Amino acid sequence: MPTDANGGGDAARRTRDERPTEHRLPDATRLGPVRLQVADVERSLAFHRDVLGLRVSAREGARVELAAHGDDRLLVELHRVPGTRPARRSGRLGLYHLAIALPDRPSLGRFAQHLIELGVRAGSADHLVSEAFYLDDPDGLGVEVYADRPRTTWRRVGGELVMGTDPLDVDDLVRAAAGAPWRGGPAGSRIGHVHLHVGDLREAATFYGQGLGFDRTVWSYPSALFLGAGGYHHHVGVNTWAGPAATPSEADESRLMEWTIEVPEGADLAAVANRLAAIGVAVERAGTGLAVRDPWGQAVRIVTAGAPLDVPGLRGGRSP
Repeated sequence: MPTDANGGGDAARRTRDERPTEHRLPDATRLGPVRLQVADVERSLAFHRDVLGLRVSAREGARVELAAHGDDRLLVELHRVPGTRPARRSGRLGLYHLAIALPDRPSLGRFAQHLIELGVRAGSADHLVSEAFYLDDPDGLGVEVYADRPRTTWRRVGGELVMGTDPLDVDDLVRAAAGAPWRGGPAGSRIGHVHLHVGDLREAATFYGQGLGFDRTVWSYPSALFLGAGGYHHHVGVNTWAGPAATPSEADESRLMEWTIEVPEGADLAAVANRLAAIGVAVERAGTGLAVRDPWGQAVRIVTAGAPLDVPGLRGGRSP
């Protein structure tokens, strides 16, 4: 594995055993909606509706909320900001891609056939733990659509989950659909993970591991780390592929404004707040949840459907 001055191979090896020793994120942790800044809501909506198969669940002014069919769970929020420029193709920290997980392999097979019928070009990969397609939205933001393989097929070596980037057998995937047509994103679709460009893997491991409480799952991938809760292959991936001179997206560029982590109870939120405070991260109250930024300014919100947050001394603030 190459050594990366910005926190590549050596940093990954150094961080692999630095797991949180208490108050890890609970097994029931999952991701909530992502908020995207876009230049043209109608153009972005057409992509998310006609290509990704999402539907409008709510709309107000320059904001559109999107969900799967037959499912009210919010997945994506589009926010139109006048004057927004396309995302830069290189040299930017922040979103590498957001990832929509479909509920099963036949659903992904129907999606594959749908892309073929539309004539949409997409990247693809077999990651061993999942099968995936990769697209760019009209603003240049990366989107992955994938389905997990059964957990019983996932392999570990020395505690590390085995992931790869192998060619995807698209024909076999399409056969899994058994001829059923694509009728849009099915119920049970979710935001499976986000993958971010960061400036340093050790700092990222400290924030997302020691602070938020995700476990490292894969650390041998070149210049990248993958972290998850509950044994999942990853809820967040981080990499230094944007290079040592990369900078955060500007306020007038298309970007990931915020992503969301959902934990079961208020006590889980309090544990996250205390861990983040222990590593010197500023934490603000955002409604009944928390609002924080990673070391490169990427906003993340942590929320719960359980009891309200109760952390003495935590100051209120606006959502980042």
